[in-house]
Formats: sequence, C-alpha cells, structure tokens
Amino acid sequence: MRPTPPPRTYRVKSFGCQMNVYDGERMAELLADQGIAPAPEGEEADLVVLNTCHIREKAAEKVYSDIGRLRREDGTAPLIAVAGCVAQAEGEEIMTRAPSVSMVVGPQAYHRLPQMIADAIEGRRAVDTDMPARTKFDVLPARRKVGPSAFLTVQEGCDKFCTYCVVPYTRGAEISRPFNDLVIEAEKLVDAGAREITLLGQNVNAWRDEAGRGLEKLVEALAAIPALARIRYTTSHPNDMTEGLIAAHRDVEKLMPFLHLPVQAGSDRVLKAMNRSHTAESYMRVLDRVRAVRPDIALSGDFIVGFPGETEAEFAETIKLVETVGYAQCFSFKYSPRPGTPAATMDGQVPAAVMDERLQRLQAALNASQLAFNRASVGKRCTVLVERRGKLDGQWLGKSPWLQSVHFIGEAAIGDLIEVELVEAGPNSLSARLLQPAHA
Repeated sequence: MRPTPPPRTYRVKSFGCQMNVYDGERMAELLADQGIAPAPEGEEADLVVLNTCHIREKAAEKVYSDIGRLRREDGTAPLIAVAGCVAQAEGEEIMTRAPSVSMVVGPQAYHRLPQMIADAIEGRRAVDTDMPARTKFDVLPARRKVGPSAFLTVQEGCDKFCTYCVVPYTRGAEISRPFNDLVIEAEKLVDAGAREITLLGQNVNAWRDEAGRGLEKLVEALAAIPALARIRYTTSHPNDMTEGLIAAHRDVEKLMPFLHLPVQAGSDRVLKAMNRSHTAESYMRVLDRVRAVRPDIALSGDFIVGFPGETEAEFAETIKLVETVGYAQCFSFKYSPRPGTPAATMDGQVPAAVMDERLQRLQAALNASQLAFNRASVGKRCTVLVERRGKLDGQWLGKSPWLQSVHFIGEAAIGDLIEVELVEAGPNSLSARLLQPAHA
C-alpha cells in the first residue's frame, strides 16, 4: 500500500450488541484524542471503522459487503479498519480477501488503533487480534460528553462455552474490571451528563472485584453517586443470579425494575445440548425469587429456535415457557452454525423452512406477551427519562423504569426525569400524559 494522508475525519459504524456500542464509543473517543474529528452527517469520512458482530447469520460475508460499499465512484476508498468479533475470528483472512482494508483489530486490542493508523499512513497494513494481559481500559482516554443514558462495560469474556456461541473465542475468558476504576468511570459519565448507566458484560452478573464482592456491591456504590438516577445491567446468566444481586432489586431504589435473563429454550434436553447449565425449572425458580422481592419487575430474555435436534414437542416447551413467564420484551433468533463451535457439527440440523416457521410462531407469542405487559402498565404513574425529541411538535421520547418506550407532549428537556401517567399502550411503545417534572 502507498502512503496516504493522515485522516482528518472518522466514522465508527457499530453492529450487534450493546457492548459493541460501548466499544464503538470508546474507539470514537480514542480517535478524537488523536485530533481526528467525527465526519459531518452526509459527508464521507477519511477513516471508517467497522465495529463488527459475529452473532448474526453470515456475519463475515456482510462485513465484506460493507467493505465493498465504501469504495468511492472514483475507485478510491477511505482508510478502513475492521474491528470487533468478526475481526477477531477472521484475522488475516480479511486482509487476504479485502485488499482495501488497512487494519484488522480485535475487541481486546482496539486501544492500539493510533499506532495502526500511523502504520497505515506509511502504507503498512496491520492485524492485531491479541488478547493482552494488560487490559485495554488502562490506556483508553477519559470519557467525553455522553447522552442521558450511558453504557459502562464492567466485565468481558465468557467461561460458559455454550455450544452455539463464539464469544469465548472472540472475547476470551471472563475478566472483571477493578471496582475503583468502575466507580471513577461512572462518576465521569455522570459529570458528562449521564442520568442512567447500564452496566455491560457478556455475563455481567459474573462480575467479581479483587475482594470477591459481587455485582450488587458495585450497584450499591454507584447508587451513592448523587446525580445518577438510574442503574441497569445486562446481559446476565441464570447461574450467576446470586441472592445478594436479587436482594439489590428490593433494596437499591436506583436499580431499575428490569431484568434481561436469557433462557434460550424451554426444553431441558435442548438446554443440555446447548451446555446452558440450567434447566427450565431452575430458570423459573430464579424468576420466582426475583419477583418475590420486586413484584413489578419487567422480564426480558433471548431465545434460539431450531437448535440441532430440536423436535416439534421440544419447541412447544419453549412456547409454554414464554406463556408462563409473561415477558415484557425479548430477542429471538434462528439457530445458525458458527465455525469452530461444537453445535456446528452436531447431527440433526433443522431445515431452514422449519426454523422460519417456528420463529414466526415464537415471535407471535413474544409480541402478544409484550403487548399484554404494556397494556397492564396503563394507568400507572412513573418517571420517564427523556432521551430525544419526537416527530410531533412538543413531543418527547424516553424510557420508563421498565425500559418501555414512552412518548408524551409537554415541556421537557433531554436528560429530564419527568413524571407521567401511562394512558395508552401499543405493541412497541406507550403514550403518556405529562404530570410534572420530577428530579430534573
């Protein structure tokens, strides 16, 4: 590659999970720290970072399509960096298949982007998919201005090795960030404008500090930050829902009544084949314990349909579990094999047409459950964290304590906590009547 002028502008395009959103924000801060500005809306950037996700079907092929679309009409292209989980999984293969890519950097190495950009300017392509012992968080720049709701990664990696999942291979083993570092970063986020912080991790409730304290102790510490109004966490594993964390849903007022706890299937045989290490019954017992301390909790989860060997009767067990739980919202996916995972070579791969039909039935059940939860919320009074303006004059959009999208008309500002009465429910949002500002 020939030398190229230093980039003056950048654009980070993040795909997939909330942890990728957090990583994308941190990479943007890293680039800004190097004097590179975000590209204005509608204008081409000198540097494009594709922050990829490997969970979705055909994720790698979609990356190559995205790379191809970056080529300009005159045949040139910006500096291109491929980051995230596809970068970790594909590595040198990306460089071979996509000559226009200058940098490939894994999710544990993106703090090295400045040096990789310097190399790219000199015409040297680079791949860095190491998982260094020194955590990237130690060398990232200070947090910058954020919106009313911010993400804070507290834990990365996974030791569970579900048979369908690539996360242990692309994100590495479970690591927990130090307690004091997290409190300091949370304080900086609040100073920068955050009213709500969502703690992130592949298995966020597996977080433990140097003294062995669990996530509830971190939640308690963050709740002591005066200007922080709300705390959430995601994604959790059923086996890491400790009594202390469950009790925090009762005892910590700032911890919102929402729990995302993936189950993946309702059949014990399928769960065992997935190496999920819980049963449908043990999962339900966890939910019962949470509801006992926080009866108004909104529950969310993840489901996979068509896992190898799944029968119609086993799928029916998943539908039964959905109807029993009464989820407020959920994510659902068709199984798709990931290279290198045990499930990819299992017998009994389910035909695509069968998976499609089952997914439609599952989503119909989940949509009905979400609408029922929203309708049951009508008449409640609550505070809404205002996140942005709506499309109508005087309209504002925000989130309820139960993570529902709420819109209302009235006087407000982004970042306000506004007291409303929920008056009408739809499948994906609720309308509200403004009562009065609260804790603004």
